[in-house]
Amino acid sequence: MPDIEFRGWPKIARLNRDIIITEKIDGTNAAIGVTEDGIVYAQSRTRIITPENDNYGFAKWVESIADYARSTLGPGLHFGEWWGNGIQRNYGQATKRFSLFNVARWADLGTEGVIGVVPVLYEGPYEKASITLVLANLKVHGSYAAPGFMEPEGIVIYHTAAKTMFKVTLEHDEKPKGSTE
Repeated sequence: MPDIEFRGWPKIARLNRDIIITEKIDGTNAAIGVTEDGIVYAQSRTRIITPENDNYGFAKWVESIADYARSTLGPGLHFGEWWGNGIQRNYGQATKRFSLFNVARWADLGTEGVIGVVPVLYEGPYEKASITLVLANLKVHGSYAAPGFMEPEGIVIYHTAAKTMFKVTLEHDEKPKGSTE
């Protein structure tokens, strides 16, 4: 018999479990890394960045708050959105901000600190009606990350059982990113 390896079918998560809906902020994906040795570094979605080879000033900002990041976040790679003045929608901000995605782990940081979290808009059972209501509230009331900004991008739905995310945008959700059709 040839050398064959058994691969089982993965478990399938149940759809009707809890979800967490957060505001999808239109900035640039970023992460703060903290090594076990305490080295603090920055990265974009695609590469390690430095103050000399930066992405909207994120690496320079991380360098300026390295002690805070080390003591607050600890070892790991901490993903979020770098947003505000000069990045994508700007959100009417005079400065740039960093908002972490992992709201369950970092809820105590709030949305306004040196490092914040993205705003949680709903937490509870998966229900299409809840998603529709959150989107309607976002459209009517504007951004929760930047109150008064009336053109938010959309939402991110984190399905806790599947441990996966889905995004829904308020405009052109049906079109692939970058599509002109």
